[in-house]
Amino acid sequence: MLMPGLPPGYLRERVGRADVVARTAVMSSLRGILRTATLHDYAAQHPDAVPHAGRGIAWAAPLSDDGPRVVVRHSRHGGALALVTGDLFLFPRVARELDITLRLIALGVPTPEIIAYVVYPAGPFRRSDVATREVERARDLAAALTDRPEPGPRKMLIEAAAKLVAQLGRAGVRHPDLNLKNILLAPGPTSRLKAWVLDVDRVVFGRPGDPRVTYANLARLERSARKWRDEHGAPITEDDLAALRAAAGRELRGVEAVATA
Repeated sequence: MLMPGLPPGYLRERVGRADVVARTAVMSSLRGILRTATLHDYAAQHPDAVPHAGRGIAWAAPLSDDGPRVVVRHSRHGGALALVTGDLFLFPRVARELDITLRLIALGVPTPEIIAYVVYPAGPFRRSDVATREVERARDLAAALTDRPEPGPRKMLIEAAAKLVAQLGRAGVRHPDLNLKNILLAPGPTSRLKAWVLDVDRVVFGRPGDPRVTYANLARLERSARKWRDEHGAPITEDDLAALRAAAGRELRGVEAVATA
């Protein structure tokens, strides 16, 4: 049944020992899945599964024959303590991530919708899986740039990333880990690419339109780009980064001009 504090359209249930929060339409599918496997194991073993590299492997798979395709990732710690803490959390961040995701979508920042999350007990700790709606024909910015695209497609990649930076800035959203792997690119409703932001559980909401937010996000993204260039040989130039800054500025000025017209 609907529980207090849940966003509209979501249910919370206990399935075995697991706590599940999911879109109403997929809860029945999750009941069947979780009787025999974790959500991540189910996705990994599905015959139509597609792997996605990241902090551990995420798997894209359908939740049922007629259900949505989702990307299921197993929550893991990052940073210096990752080898010690692994996938164990005292308080998983998945509920906060759902709240942030819905808030970002309401603010017009593209990020994949969370379809469900599952929390499993592990002694005094917990583990968790998160399922987000799959963005079709998507790839991350690191992979797209590493493929050495020609100048025309390269410009489209940079402009799509710049628009996302501008959207974050207009909403006052600072992403402390905005990097090339956390920007997903896919064909939009027109011929232009659309960029989506990932790993949003630690974003910080500030004053909408605060230029310091845009500068911080750009600086973090530029550091990531230079790291990929220096450590992975990605063909990223300082001209590319200058084009990113310029395109983000144009996006912001364009919206400001419309708002004051």
